[in-house]
Amino acid sequence: MDDLELTPEHKKMLLRIARESITQTIHFATVPEYRINDAVLKTRCGAFVTLHMGRDLRGCIGNITAETPLWETVRNMAIESAMRDPRFPSVSLNELEDIDIEISVLSPLEKIKNLEEIKVGTHGLFIKKGFYQGLLLPQVATDYKWNRTQFLEQTCFKAGLNKDCYKQLTTEIYIFSAIIFGEKDPENKI
Repeated sequence: MDDLELTPEHKKMLLRIARESITQTIHFATVPEYRINDAVLKTRCGAFVTLHMGRDLRGCIGNITAETPLWETVRNMAIESAMRDPRFPSVSLNELEDIDIEISVLSPLEKIKNLEEIKVGTHGLFIKKGFYQGLLLPQVATDYKWNRTQFLEQTCFKAGLNKDCYKQLTTEIYIFSAIIFGEKDPENKI
């Protein structure tokens, strides 16, 4: 993430795009269009948008690949998190004011061979075995106070695999870091 410098203005803009995209989709069933000329916001990188209501998760969807500009990834993932996270019903008009948005801008994935490379609280994990795959963001391990083994086991569970799948040679393990910011952060108030 050393190459990507997100200023407070970039963060506010991305949060505004996420909020407006969710709102417009719920109100009018249309996706907002933006003309973004900022080179940083046009950088292609993965991102996740996480929605909370109070302390509870309300949606979280992202894209780990760098297929679209950052601003577009955030717009699309905000809508997906609000409307299409299969774990939750779509966010309703009544809930809109109570939703807090958090954005995680991801570094490229780095395949590892040595589990000691995993720094809990710094790295997120992506585990892949055959058609199964699971990802947990860096803040998840911190929120649940997991150690490295628990983080690996929970990522295996997220992939739909047994908890010790990370020990198998056919399992691929990737780490990544993230720039994490949200509406709850005082400096990001819109």
